[in-house]
Amino acid sequence: MPENTNSNRRDLLKTGLGLVAVAGTVLSTGKAKADDKLAHELVQYQETPKDGAQCSKCAQFQAPAACAIVASPIAATGWCVAYAPKEG
Repeated sequence: MPENTNSNRRDLLKTGLGLVAVAGTVLSTGKAKADDKLAHELVQYQETPKDGAQCSKCAQFQAPAACAIVASPIAATGWCVAYAPKEG
């Protein structure tokens, strides 16, 4: 397998584990605390959009500069691997 594919799979696994940890905290406490949010590095956060996807179009984005699962600050034009487009 190409090196890039293995690296992408590792990154995806790390992100998935981080999301599971946050979900466990939310389920056990009923809410997420700021300290429980994922680090920018873990979700490969960048301050620029990727392929038309950006934070302001994500279901997790909280205007003006926050996210439900990623540590603040978040740029409305940013992007990370946890991106989930808003429905509708």
